[in-house]
Amino acid sequence: MQASLPKSAAITAKSTGRRTWLGDKATVIILFLPPALLLFTLFVVLPMGEAAYYSFFRWNGYGTPTEFVGFKNYEFLVNHRAFEISLKNNLLIIAVSILIQLPLALALAIMLADRLRGAYLFRMIFFLPYVLADIAAGLIWRFVYDGEYGILAGFMGLFGDQSVHILADRAYAIYAVLAVVVWKYFGFHMMLFIAGLQGISRDYFEAARIDGATRWQTLRYITLPMLAPMIRLSIFFAVLGSLQLFDLIVPLTNGGPSDSTQTLVTYLYNFGIVRMQIGFGGAIGVVLFLICVVFAVTYKSTLMRHD
Repeated sequence: MQASLPKSAAITAKSTGRRTWLGDKATVIILFLPPALLLFTLFVVLPMGEAAYYSFFRWNGYGTPTEFVGFKNYEFLVNHRAFEISLKNNLLIIAVSILIQLPLALALAIMLADRLRGAYLFRMIFFLPYVLADIAAGLIWRFVYDGEYGILAGFMGLFGDQSVHILADRAYAIYAVLAVVVWKYFGFHMMLFIAGLQGISRDYFEAARIDGATRWQTLRYITLPMLAPMIRLSIFFAVLGSLQLFDLIVPLTNGGPSDSTQTLVTYLYNFGIVRMQIGFGGAIGVVLFLICVVFAVTYKSTLMRHD
């Protein structure tokens, strides 16, 4: 009997500790969850519900919407040429982000992850574009691309070439925007990869070096597999960020020329807000929301379910 007393006491102490932990967790939930839910409802759920409601009306934003049109806003949206261009541009931005921006960020992260002399300086330099406000970055690059007084025009003038109005050319404006997107956001993904690389134990690399593994073999069989969760997270951020791209494009091109650089969000702004077609803008917002939600849920439940 005496030998069983310590075991019983341990079980009792464990149960008491579990109840205390559950009580503390319940207290935290009661204190912090209702305000968070209230703010989320006021600033996310209700605006989304209103946008969905207005999308069934032809409404200019004044008074109460009364002209019910059903799914005509959505029908016009699907058949609108500018929407098709916007969707293609978003897909192009996603492709460039995944195929050019992320590999560039990964390559720089691998070079700068080690504690080398000057590595911190280069990290800061490459990360500075991301710190810069999107509007400011757009205005800076608008000046760079200016065909009369911009840096690009001055550089072309050194070779005797005529000034190039690249942002006014439907064929090249989107590529100018893509270059700015890569420049602006690759530093963010680089820092994500550096954080992931620094979390990998150096013992793996030492063991590979002792076994005679080459740099390519080390990258392929150690670095990339162990960095896979961070790569998947970076792709997730890149795709959602590409779908919501707005602040950078407005000062650059505002969707022009001839809608050639429209994205889904600038399309919503220019055709829904600026033209006071709030019902049509609501339809665009609903479609964009569904695209983001479907991607996020599918991606998280498949590729990131174990991360």
